[in-house]
Amino acid sequence: MEIPKDVEALVASGALFVANHSGGKDSQAQLIKMLEVIPAAQIVVVHASLGAMEWPGAMELARNQAAASDLQFIIAKAGKTLLEMVARRFEGRPEVPSWPSATTRQCTSDLKRGPIQREVRRYAKDNGFKVIVNCLGLRAQESSGRAKRQPFRMNERDSNSVLTWYEWLPVHDLSADDVFSIIKSAGQQPHYAYALGNDRLSCVFCIMASKRDLTNGAANHPTLLAEYAAMESRTGYTMHMSRIPLVELVA
Repeated sequence: MEIPKDVEALVASGALFVANHSGGKDSQAQLIKMLEVIPAAQIVVVHASLGAMEWPGAMELARNQAAASDLQFIIAKAGKTLLEMVARRFEGRPEVPSWPSATTRQCTSDLKRGPIQREVRRYAKDNGFKVIVNCLGLRAQESSGRAKRQPFRMNERDSNSVLTWYEWLPVHDLSADDVFSIIKSAGQQPHYAYALGNDRLSCVFCIMASKRDLTNGAANHPTLLAEYAAMESRTGYTMHMSRIPLVELVA
């Protein structure tokens, strides 16, 4: 893998590389490629646990992949679940939509990014790292928004007098076929949800998921579907960005 010169310099300087790992294919391929160019001692794998909201086995896949290469593995967990967050928003401001949206993604900031940053800062402090390269398995092919992301940049928002943060997208230019090929070539298997028909993997029911992913989630997790439907009924707001009730989307 050809990496940016800035990343090469950060590897040589001993920076900490954080592999954000959802358990999905892009995270899995990202870690495979990172290990080709970064010493294991400079990599920590972190998984934002979403509890019952995420596909079973996602955290285990991330943990097992880390263990196979003797990498440190951290679980980052928020103090609330997605449904608890929605309930609190409804109780506090019932006049505004209770669910996250594509423009106000509290699910990402509160349940993933915030807890991950907290745990990474703690790990960096305990292990003497001053420079962090936050690695995300985001691909340009996935959306126009992700296509516009810079593959490498300094993260001024999260940097401070103690820690300097950078962001790197190792698989940004790859296709989905490329990602599956990398996983296969490494002798690994992707999460089983892909074999069931999923395009993407994170929450079982994502606000931006395709109809196929939602239908697949409903078929395999009917109890969770009922919980989401009950919350939609309670708040009067729909989860999905299409604004179609979830039970209709998966019918």
